[in-house]
Amino acid sequence: MADKIEKMIAETFLEMAQGLETGSFGKRPKIALTGMGSEHGEENAMEAALMAAKEGIDVYYIGSLEAEGVTTVKVADDEEGHKKMEEMLANKEVDGAVTMHFPFPIGVSTVGRAITPSKGKEMFVANTTGTSSADRIEGMIKNTIYGIIAAKACGKVNPTVGILNVDGARQTEKALKELKENGYDITFAESARADGGCVMRGNDVLQGTPDIMVTDSLTGNILIKMLSSYTTGGSYEATGYGYGPGIGEGYDQLVMIVSRASGAPLIAGAIRYAAQLVRSKVFEIAKAEFAAANKAGLKEILEARKAANKPAAAEEDVKEPPKEIVTSQIAGIEVMDLEDAVKVLWKLNIYAESGMGCTGPIIRVSDANLAKAEEELKKAGYIN
Repeated sequence: MADKIEKMIAETFLEMAQGLETGSFGKRPKIALTGMGSEHGEENAMEAALMAAKEGIDVYYIGSLEAEGVTTVKVADDEEGHKKMEEMLANKEVDGAVTMHFPFPIGVSTVGRAITPSKGKEMFVANTTGTSSADRIEGMIKNTIYGIIAAKACGKVNPTVGILNVDGARQTEKALKELKENGYDITFAESARADGGCVMRGNDVLQGTPDIMVTDSLTGNILIKMLSSYTTGGSYEATGYGYGPGIGEGYDQLVMIVSRASGAPLIAGAIRYAAQLVRSKVFEIAKAEFAAANKAGLKEILEARKAANKPAAAEEDVKEPPKEIVTSQIAGIEVMDLEDAVKVLWKLNIYAESGMGCTGPIIRVSDANLAKAEEELKKAGYIN
């Protein structure tokens, strides 16, 4: 008993001493870094480890290099390094890991974190690697929850959400607004462009308009690469925090992804990102967020979306009504649904044309038919 008390006192004084030295008090997060496989060599990864170690983080470098201030776990090659990393995570020898590739299960994907160029603002990109769902829209809906979890774990109490203007954006918006109406707390960002709305444009990416930019993981992967390396020509990712932690319902292993092109400053950022998630107990935050989303009907919304059938008019041979001048626009329709939505209106003898406006797909109708057309498209489920 006395030995345990002495050990506890010794650890407490050590933590205090380390806190005074680094400015970071409390238990030091233990983060592993696999250093082999980088396009910039092991020295690049070790440089990152040393940068992070100065900030109150115990860094375990898995590779062949050694340096004072970092614990090296010797391995012969990249493959052995990954096996060792997984072993250390499984045995709880480390709290998290930063690595260049990892086979996340379906349902788990990573939330990136970048510094946007226009105003130097941080923005979370949800998501950047992995697959939240085999269904694109369901994946983007889940990515929103994952992004909120990561942002809250990094101190954003009420993070704003924007949806990138890609295929599926409007259906994602509709589902998220239904989730909000059911009681899940989502704060939508407003586009910096004059017409506003929570569907974001390229300008909003550069300005970091939302705290969380929701998109599919392939698009998110491109975004995070560009935001990380736009000053270097692409071969060296110089800024930000990398591709982020794998997050999914019931998943509790902290693995952060960086790229083979990631430079030392970014890898150090990824280690700091990991340490911040450890300190804030990210998986407890995740558990609470999933519980809140499920209480608001997340699973039912996803099931209803899958079960929804296209309106019968989409399958019919509908004749085009007599042409008329179309000067009013209806936005908010998925590009893949555009022609089907036009046929819904034709069936009601409302002349309509499909088109592409500056904010995305549109349907054009006459001024006289605008209100009726909007009402019918809402009924058919094409617009909010």
